[in-house]
Amino acid sequence: MTPPKRQRRNPTEQPPPPPPVPAGKPKNPERLFVVAGPDGGERDRDLDLVTLIVARAEPPPSATPEQTALLRLCSSPLSVAELSAYLNLPFSMMTVVITDMLTAGLVTARAPIVRQAVADRSILEAVMHGLQKL
Repeated sequence: MTPPKRQRRNPTEQPPPPPPVPAGKPKNPERLFVVAGPDGGERDRDLDLVTLIVARAEPPPSATPEQTALLRLCSSPLSVAELSAYLNLPFSMMTVVITDMLTAGLVTARAPIVRQAVADRSILEAVMHGLQKL
């Protein structure tokens, strides 16, 4: 059995032109400055990747799609990093959106709960004695 022969491409041939984009549908998604608003870079909050965000209210009719999605996700506490991943927005944009929502009173931000490095010895002994009695 002989292998099929390859056909060489002619280097002078140009690829076909891309199809025209319909006028009603934009090709690119919204730019980030549209999501952030006109004064998006002027706000400064102490938000980091592990700050927990919790929704305080239902989305108002004037909320942007990003704010509505964020409020629906934050029925239980979520970190800014998780929200950034779920909404597919960079951290810098998330801080702008969350800062706007904090100012409007739609969400609350709190630091994560830090566990103690070492458990209390008396609690560990009580658990150990309880297990031994079983």
